[in-house]
Amino acid sequence: MTMSTLFADKTDMQHRLFAELSAMFGREVPLYDKSLLVNRLSNRAVCDLLAMVHPGFSITDEQIDKTSGERHGAIRIGRPDEYRWVARFFACFAMEPHNFYDMANVGSKSQPIVATAFRSVLNPEHRVFCSLLLVDSFDDETTARINEVLAQRRVFPDRAKALIEKAETCGGLDENEANELIRAGTDRIFKWTGRARDYPLFKSLCDGGFKIAADIACFESHHLNHLTPNTFCMDLYTAAMKHCMGLMGRETFVGRATTALQRLADRSDGHSMRLLFRHLSAREATALERARPGPGSIATLVDGLADRLSRPDLALHELTHAGFKDSTEGPSENTPVLLRQDAYRALTEPVVFTNPDGTTTNASHTARFGEIEQRGYATTAAGCALYDACLLAFESARHDLGPDADHETIERTQATCFARFPKTLPELVGHGLVYARYEPTDAGLAAAGTIETADPSELVRLGHARFEGQRYEDFLPVSAAGIFASNLNQYGTRTASSKSPTHSRGKLEEILGRPIIEANRVYAGVQAETLLHTLERLGVLDRVAASLRAELESAAEAVRGLDTAAAVG
Repeated sequence: MTMSTLFADKTDMQHRLFAELSAMFGREVPLYDKSLLVNRLSNRAVCDLLAMVHPGFSITDEQIDKTSGERHGAIRIGRPDEYRWVARFFACFAMEPHNFYDMANVGSKSQPIVATAFRSVLNPEHRVFCSLLLVDSFDDETTARINEVLAQRRVFPDRAKALIEKAETCGGLDENEANELIRAGTDRIFKWTGRARDYPLFKSLCDGGFKIAADIACFESHHLNHLTPNTFCMDLYTAAMKHCMGLMGRETFVGRATTALQRLADRSDGHSMRLLFRHLSAREATALERARPGPGSIATLVDGLADRLSRPDLALHELTHAGFKDSTEGPSENTPVLLRQDAYRALTEPVVFTNPDGTTTNASHTARFGEIEQRGYATTAAGCALYDACLLAFESARHDLGPDADHETIERTQATCFARFPKTLPELVGHGLVYARYEPTDAGLAAAGTIETADPSELVRLGHARFEGQRYEDFLPVSAAGIFASNLNQYGTRTASSKSPTHSRGKLEEILGRPIIEANRVYAGVQAETLLHTLERLGVLDRVAASLRAELESAAEAVRGLDTAAAVG
């Protein structure tokens, strides 16, 4: 038996960590726990509909729970040394930093933070958006006060540090040690305590428009601000939550839910099924047949869901809440790229502050909210540019509509602004707007040696190859800032420092003590590697022009040495 076989599997540790964090957050925030049930019921309704649309498709409750169990968390860090410890902690769970996000420069929604996201490199299920406060965004006096408060806290227990150092030295932890490190996360590092320091500083920052800075600087742990589940149909979930929270009557809910499910039934195909359900192989997804749900099927589903949401255990209107976000961030509902995000607004929670003079202040804090997300396809540089243009057009049009525009008007306006974006995966791939993953078909392998083209689209048309879209696994700074702004009721903050501070990717990498992975290089690398693999197996790689082959080889280097089997299959 080798030493490595004694170590707990890092990916399994990751699943256990996020399951425990979710349970912890549910105990801390009852509304979050209930929102998970609303999402599970909504996802079950989606699956029941898709079983009608695609005869032969079925999914167990256990599989729904696994897919719905993907989590995206967010934490905010004050000190560079704390930030490095967080990076080292997540590395024990096979999670590496991806992308550099400068949230201080996103226009009207800016906040004084930079960030990266920790996740597995290939096929991630969980991710954490980790922000670092730009302490030098403030005047000298405020900066000094923030640094003084931050210097007093000790978030990482000594035992947790020792376990992290052992994992780094030995290459892993045994099962008992893994469980200890997970407990350190839930019992101390990411746990909400309701305790903070220096109420005068907290109030000064909040009053000055820096609520995120106040949340970071004054609290004694890296508490989770949210832990986002994965939804299969954003519009169904948001309608269900608003109904349960007493913000939408049954008749309106039934109308919204019916529209959402009808749209889903009309558009669902093998590609969208593979995007939703990773337990389906590309072969299984593309082989699914289509049928039209019987008359009244959607109405029956919606009525059943409405009845279930009306039971006493989902009377969310009886819980303390601050309402739901006005509109969903991201692309229009019919544009399956990047991600759509929504949230119930942050809750106001009691906090006890210990002040510099030894006195205590009983106050409250509003920061922790209930985000939800639905993921689409990862966009190429051309896709990102088109998305940005469509989003800019929508934001301008939305501003012109004014604050009293109704849901239907906003939705129509957004759809118009995103009309230039193709809506199906073949169109998206054909226009070079999203990243794909390729594989040969059985027919293609049987014909290997007789195929006369190496053009990917022609190989797909002839049935020699198939492709699937790569799911977007990262974050949208503007959308994230919109979520922040909505929950904080602060739409943008300007630096209070005369120095106009900047934070570069390189500087954050120095703090992390490790390189930040550029996610688009991985998406492009997976596309190139799987295409090269497909062309080789079909016997047409030698038909590829030398310049193009060199370009593909160069891109594929980004994923060489990673889990190539996962990239290919």
